[in-house]
Amino acid sequence: MNQKQRQTILIVDDTQMNRSILADILEDKYDIIEAEDGLEAVAILQKQWSSISMLLLDLYMPKMNGYEVLEVMNNNRWIETIPVIIISSENKLERIHQAYDLGVTDFLSRPFDDKIVRRRVFNTMLLYAKQKDLETLATEQIYEKEQRSSLMVDILSHIVEFRNGESGLHVLNVRTVTELLLNALTRKTDRYQLSQADISLISTASALHDIGKIAIDDKILNKPGRLTEEEFAIMKTHSSVGAQMLEQLPIHQGEPLIKVAYDICRWHHERYDGRGYPDGLTGDDIPISAQVVAMADVYDALTSKRVYKPPFPPQKAIEMILRGECGTFNPLLLDCLQENALNIAKALQASGEVQTKEKSLQNIVREMSQHYELNASNRTLQLLEHERMKYSFFAAMSQEIQFEYTLSPDMLSLNSWGAERLGMDEIIMDPLHNKKVRGHLGEEEWEKLTQLIHAAGPESPISKYECKLFFGGELRWYRITCQSIWSNEDEREYMGVIGKAVDIHSSRTDRENLERMASYDMLTDLLNAASAKKQIEERLRSGSDSQFAMAIFDLDHFKSANDTYGHIFGNRVLAHVAERLRSSVRGGDIAARIGGDEFLIFLEYTHDLEPIIQRIFSSLSGEDYRGFPISASMGVARAEAVGCEYGALFQAADQALYAVKQGGRGHYRFYDSSMASLAVPEREQIVSDNEIVMEEGE
Repeated sequence: MNQKQRQTILIVDDTQMNRSILADILEDKYDIIEAEDGLEAVAILQKQWSSISMLLLDLYMPKMNGYEVLEVMNNNRWIETIPVIIISSENKLERIHQAYDLGVTDFLSRPFDDKIVRRRVFNTMLLYAKQKDLETLATEQIYEKEQRSSLMVDILSHIVEFRNGESGLHVLNVRTVTELLLNALTRKTDRYQLSQADISLISTASALHDIGKIAIDDKILNKPGRLTEEEFAIMKTHSSVGAQMLEQLPIHQGEPLIKVAYDICRWHHERYDGRGYPDGLTGDDIPISAQVVAMADVYDALTSKRVYKPPFPPQKAIEMILRGECGTFNPLLLDCLQENALNIAKALQASGEVQTKEKSLQNIVREMSQHYELNASNRTLQLLEHERMKYSFFAAMSQEIQFEYTLSPDMLSLNSWGAERLGMDEIIMDPLHNKKVRGHLGEEEWEKLTQLIHAAGPESPISKYECKLFFGGELRWYRITCQSIWSNEDEREYMGVIGKAVDIHSSRTDRENLERMASYDMLTDLLNAASAKKQIEERLRSGSDSQFAMAIFDLDHFKSANDTYGHIFGNRVLAHVAERLRSSVRGGDIAARIGGDEFLIFLEYTHDLEPIIQRIFSSLSGEDYRGFPISASMGVARAEAVGCEYGALFQAADQALYAVKQGGRGHYRFYDSSMASLAVPEREQIVSDNEIVMEEGE
């Protein structure tokens, strides 16, 4: 025979004797869990709050006192389902009132009387049991209503899909993309005044966007080739037919879902420039619900297989939409689509079943929260806890460090996988002053991340930051995504942040390697011309108190090295000269190969420039490389003489170099006004994607 499941009481007191006395009194009827301080109690609640029936809580404890535990329980809404009885000798009225304000149910004074303890615990349990009986009826009705509504919409939309020969996930995909775009739109602008309830309603109604296709002949609906003009005219009637079907419903005409579904059915083929159908509406005369579903419908149609076409890759589909190949859309929605391309692609890869269950769960929780006078029933809590465990498991499989930081109390919570990965506890008090926490992130990075989070206001709470975290003896790149949490009052107050950190070390280092390859000359491993120009222009704009100079040099008689020894030998000469150049310039100097045997140096200096130039030039000339004598000619230009502009410096250094060549090569000269009239041979310039490669003219 099955015995009734015993209820569980968590006793929290820093005195072992008090815990033992209470456990002895209650353990014959209840299962007992003990915690020796508030921090341990919160850790237990984090993992098994749904199975705890009552808390017996001391007020004064080390690490975290009872008032702080109550604040955590309020922040997490555990106080709504777990009754709390204070065990304390406290007799100050203001302190007792504070505890009641935080949601406690009763007080037990020390020393403990067996009968009083048992009776107060029993009465409190009985009160909550009766309340939960009422809750069960309400929450089960809410759950069944949500399930029935979602089920009927899915069945009807699936019937349409079945006739249409489309992917069984089309309706789900349109709903998913619609929800993502609407959320992105509300973050970007307040122009449409969409609440979360509006977003949920539009997303659900989107499943009915093509119900009018049920009236279209199968031969037209599933024709593999291009439709004739007559056939397309018939196909276009599905939008008005679907709206008419909803308009003629004999019941439920006042339901918001029907009104929104009507708008979507009739106008999801309208286009922003007025070239859509059936009514040729323009701009925001088209309901925003229909605008968003139209974009979601087009995106999924492009990325899905159809009888008349293969699927396009997501990026290709977005490019086609942005180019207007599928009609004209609201510019704000185009921005939302482009900015959330990666999130949309990832969302559509997820399991349809998991997405549906998660959305159903979110809708249940949202509707339950509107019935603020009722708390969740035990059965519903078990359902929610089951879902929480499931998604925690998926989070662990994704290997993300998930965290939550609350300002009051000052506490950091980590998911199990993240805590193990970082080698820290799951609950950390006063984390901002915890050396181990701060040790994973350098002080400069910590300051930047903090500023970024605080700058994310309630209207745009999401922030992203890429930085290196230190653990396991190495620095690795992570992408931190955060959402700041704000109170619901008129004057919004910052309460904390939730977020995750994902390891992107491999992709980041691959990207850096690609960027380096794009910025550096492959033969000499010096900067290429385009990258050097960009860096030099940034330095010239920096407003530094230093003086600037540019030097251009090339190798004398380099052509003979190629002609005599071959191009491979010539390449080795260039690599050797580049290495000599690298070893002679200072840390702040910029050195680049700008084409052929021609090199560039950019310098900052505060005193005399000539000793610096003399040292560099000496390192480049006067030696023999495997039988080939290396000699260089160099022209130098000072910014104080020609101005702090890249083009002017380059031209002046080039004219100085040409003057050296006219004077016999093998030395360097500084630019002066007498060189301004020199006709430097034209250079062939190849400009592509901001890259400039200059080859010396014959």
